[in-house]
Amino acid sequence: DVQLQAYGGGLVQAGGSLRLSCAVPGITFDDYAMSWIRQVPGKEREVVSCTSKSDGSTYYADSVKGRFTISSDSNTENEVFLQMNSLKPEDTAVYYCAARIGSTYSYWGQETLVTVSS
Repeated sequence: DVQLQAYGGGLVQAGGSLRLSCAVPGITFDDYAMSWIRQVPGKEREVVSCTSKSDGSTYYADSVKGRFTISSDSNTENEVFLQMNSLKPEDTAVYYCAARIGSTYSYWGQETLVTVSS
């Protein structure tokens, strides 16, 4: 079974930074679009950012543009990162990484909690 391993969440003050990491073992990394998705209880999931090596595309939700940066590293170990700067209390959520082909999310990582205090 493929298991994505996400880590890096925690508690940070507003204006601070965190870096989320997601290890993606066992799949051909370049075949998938890698996404970071977040969810707040009672609200719908939000795709925060997505990157695809196959077409070179990168996506950011309007709510994080200019503050978050997605990157990936397939040289040593397949990993995807989300650098989160200038964090706001409204960024508080459970974050997931996920691997997608087309419109189907094939693999999900375990959740990592980000809490931003005001």
